[in-house]
Amino acid sequence: MSEPAENRTLPVAALTITQERLNAYAAAAGDFNPLHWDADFAAATQFGGVIAHGMLTLALVSRMLAAAYGRAWLETGSLRVRFKGAAYLGDLVESRGRVTRQEEYPDHRLVVCSVAVVNRNSEQELITGTATLRLPPDNRGPAVD
Repeated sequence: MSEPAENRTLPVAALTITQERLNAYAAAAGDFNPLHWDADFAAATQFGGVIAHGMLTLALVSRMLAAAYGRAWLETGSLRVRFKGAAYLGDLVESRGRVTRQEEYPDHRLVVCSVAVVNRNSEQELITGTATLRLPPDNRGPAVD
């Protein structure tokens, strides 16, 4: 592949925040904090309304990286992120990412990506961070731009 790895964009993963989705996530994760389902309770908090679970929105980053790198992400990937904002009911949120650095070693290639989750309604960054993974030396990663 002739294109440089640096600045290669990663495939977008997106979802709309709905109460049904929050209820399903709460049941799967065992996280029944009323901030995620009780409108009256949530209205009295600093958020002013029901918000999505942070880990639900963060899952978009992993979904994006799994789409780009498959098993290599699942087996060797790591994340460092900062939560900067909340997603509310009705928000469309999406992952964004790009390769920022690649280092060659005899037995692997280290890939570092800048990652984020953004509220498409407002373009506010909700999560920002860095993902790192190891690829076999002959694997160039995603062919997307």
